[in-house]
Amino acid sequence: MAKNKNIIEVKNLTKIYKKEKTPAIENVSLNVKKGKFYALLGPNGAGKTTTISILTTTLTKFSGEVKIAGLDVEKNAQKVRQKIGVIFQKPSLDPNLTAEENIRFHANLYGLYFFRPTYRAMPESYRKRVGELASLLGIEDSLFKQIKTFSGGMKRKLEIVRGLMHEPEILFLDEPTTGLDPVSRKALWNYLNFVRLEKKITVFLTTHYLEEAEDADVVTIINNGKVVFTESPAKLKEKIIDNYLTIDSRQNKKLAKELSKKTINYQGDGPFRIKLNGIKPGTLIQSLKTPISQVDVRQPSLEEAYLNLINE
Repeated sequence: MAKNKNIIEVKNLTKIYKKEKTPAIENVSLNVKKGKFYALLGPNGAGKTTTISILTTTLTKFSGEVKIAGLDVEKNAQKVRQKIGVIFQKPSLDPNLTAEENIRFHANLYGLYFFRPTYRAMPESYRKRVGELASLLGIEDSLFKQIKTFSGGMKRKLEIVRGLMHEPEILFLDEPTTGLDPVSRKALWNYLNFVRLEKKITVFLTTHYLEEAEDADVVTIINNGKVVFTESPAKLKEKIIDNYLTIDSRQNKKLAKELSKKTINYQGDGPFRIKLNGIKPGTLIQSLKTPISQVDVRQPSLEEAYLNLINE
């Protein structure tokens, strides 16, 4: 597939569950380019999990069209599964097995290797792949320990190793850091970002931690089963919330006159609040002759913009 072509294509996707009158998702359309970091955001019950479940072949659609790497997800489900890795919200590991045994069963399930009863009996290519990924995520010393001894962060890392075993083109992450403490969450994202850049993998994320989507190339916000916004995080923040510059001076009357003379619109009588709208803060400050005692540039977070949009 050529660079920057859509690796995920969703057109007018609708899902209605049995005994439900209202669609869980309705006419959802989205495109994800190869190698990009894409985030699907929305409140609980908005339709995020339904959407990602259909994209990963674990749920059938009601209507619409879904293609992964050019393959229809229902007509070519098995081939689609070979091209994706999935980290679900709830861990799907067997706690009574070791980390390596969990990986080995997964590799067998995907048809990567014939199952053998011991790690040493597995082909060298398998052992090399496991070693590389385990080292990449820092769990090489725990490969032969039982899962029930792992912390939440370690389990997530193992799921990523397992999900990357078959070298997927797309890694789906459904609330991957749910239940992790802030330190483990940050560490896990450091590994995820490293893997994404190192392996040139397309990442499709759903999350309710908005800061995790700050670095996404594209954000789609879904609410009540419908797409309400699709753009870069920067464009979302720019569209929904204004950037402001706040300045203050010990000579506020003089500063007010100077701002008016420059036809700079402001609010307040000191401190002064100036809507930027293309104005460069540094350039404005340098042009002022009145001594400035305080400067503050307000740059909204993705979370602020998201909440503003959802609560409209």
